[in-house]
Amino acid sequence: MDQFKDIAEAFKCPGTYLGEAPYGSGHINDTFRAIYEQDGREVHYIHQRVNKNIFKNVPGLMDNVGRVTRHQRKKFEEAGADDLDRRVLTLVPTTEGKDYFVDAKGDFWRTYVFIEDAVGIDVVENTEQACEAAKSFGEFQCQLADLPGRLVDTIPDFHHTRSRFDTLKDAIAADVHGRAADVKAEIEFAMQREQMVDVVIDLMTSGEVPERVTHNDTKLNNVLIDNTTGKGICVIDLDTVMPGSVLYDFGDMIRTTTTRAPEDETDLSKVEMDITYFEALVKGYLETASGFLTKKECELLPFSGQLITFEIGLRFLTDYLQGDVYFKTDREGHNIDRCRKQFKMVESMERQSDAMERIMEKYK
Repeated sequence: MDQFKDIAEAFKCPGTYLGEAPYGSGHINDTFRAIYEQDGREVHYIHQRVNKNIFKNVPGLMDNVGRVTRHQRKKFEEAGADDLDRRVLTLVPTTEGKDYFVDAKGDFWRTYVFIEDAVGIDVVENTEQACEAAKSFGEFQCQLADLPGRLVDTIPDFHHTRSRFDTLKDAIAADVHGRAADVKAEIEFAMQREQMVDVVIDLMTSGEVPERVTHNDTKLNNVLIDNTTGKGICVIDLDTVMPGSVLYDFGDMIRTTTTRAPEDETDLSKVEMDITYFEALVKGYLETASGFLTKKECELLPFSGQLITFEIGLRFLTDYLQGDVYFKTDREGHNIDRCRKQFKMVESMERQSDAMERIMEKYK
């Protein structure tokens, strides 16, 4: 309690601090919903400790968040949007006027205005939710298309698929835990698709696919859905907002939204890309993003799902071979189960690629 009282007093949150409790389902940062009394009513803020072990440059990260949210707010104001504190994350400044506070232990804290009457949904329930999430991420990218200057890379080479592939090859060659013989089929699957890994990287290098401000964690639960209207109202979790390609963002939407099977599903007969959810994503995304996308970006949107799903599968396979040193595991073989699920999704997307292309033509 004393620690949080110190945090509360470090920020300009009006009212009397009453307490806090853990909040949300995130696995990286420590998040708490704080309760304050203001003029006889209860109000809430989010106090969050940023994971400095994952994010090596927290001041740079917070500079990104400040620049992005202020630019978004300006865009919403220009568009005449109502209820701005629900449409964009609002950083509460410290008593010294900064966007973050460093405590006595050297930990970094930030505070947001809590967005009431909205929720992040962990597992998609219907195509309307998928459409709303895609619409919100498209609007987010569109708003930031003219953000001045370049953002800090909070995790360098986060979506550099070639480096992920080369790391896998090194892990296979080293085979430090003698596991390669047990996953020959998965290794062969990966090696057969090496031609995928350089497609977006090469196009960005040539300039045919532009570098943009991207979210880089476009899971459904990173869009808050209004409890009453069911509409997407705010994009959250901005720690990985940095330079990248919109293809990475849309690809991760496909990966995470078009199947209800858990990430570690062991019954692969349950793993399939639902084409109706893909169509919902395309419909919502192009409604808000089509105005700034290039022809090449639109052309590659269906492929982006295969690429990012393949990349995540590579990472799980690599971690399994290296002895489960990166991703948290709950059981023996957890990472290889995750890998197999991703690769099964890649196969499903490959089988349905023609149908995905037809849907793109329908909404372009």
